[in-house]
Amino acid sequence: MLLAIGILIGLVLGLTGAGGSVFAVPLLILFAGLPLSSAVGISLGAVAASTIYGSLRISLGKKDAQKILWLPGAILAGTGAITAPMGKWLGLQMPDLWLLLGFSLLASVISVRMWSSANRDPDTAKVVRAGNYANTSAPGLLCKLSTNGQFQLRPRCLSGLVIGGILVGLLSGLFGVGGGFLIVPLMLMLSPISMAQAVSTSLAIIALISSSGFVSHLVMSPNNDWKLLGLTASGGVLGMLIGQAISHRIANARLQKIFAASLLVVSGATLMRHFI
Repeated sequence: MLLAIGILIGLVLGLTGAGGSVFAVPLLILFAGLPLSSAVGISLGAVAASTIYGSLRISLGKKDAQKILWLPGAILAGTGAITAPMGKWLGLQMPDLWLLLGFSLLASVISVRMWSSANRDPDTAKVVRAGNYANTSAPGLLCKLSTNGQFQLRPRCLSGLVIGGILVGLLSGLFGVGGGFLIVPLMLMLSPISMAQAVSTSLAIIALISSSGFVSHLVMSPNNDWKLLGLTASGGVLGMLIGQAISHRIANARLQKIFAASLLVVSGATLMRHFI
């Protein structure tokens, strides 16, 4: 069962540009019967393993490596990796009901955003993303790009990346989510980059932040089931691999809407389970 849950987690991660990792916690609670604190920790481990594989696959590819924006990614990931353990610690101090309510609210926001994004711009839901717009002008954005497509860090741009990293790290440690739902729109807001660049960079960022949150889970939790983690993480990598193999055939706006609706259902069922 845990291997199947891991495969499903990795599959959803592979078939969504942002927001897929939020499925992990409710799936682990509903189908593996894990308590919330354990589900958050295992979720971070599974998401970390899946995104590490995904980011390595991109960074080692000759054509795809240029899609990862390393400098802004390092700033977001670095600040997020610092605050993820803080989020994990904060979660341990809160009652499970508060955490579940917060998670359900977050899941609802993400599902609404996924649905509206599919309606507003269906092409962003496809694996074959929009073209590379790195050299187009975009007045008013926080970060500028030079003629060779490199980020030009300025005070407002740097502050936007740091604040975004802090928020992603806290939410990741607190709820066991990857943070792509915030990273991708943040990067698109900061500079005129393509969706492919934002999604590719988010994989590397999530890999580091989730790893930091998972390490903090190992340190702060007295008992850790390595077999459980191994099965879930292995399934996550396998699911990511499968998702990347079939995404060009099935990824579209309709699938994104299905994910959005499913997220509402599973998060609602997880919350209801607490009262039954």
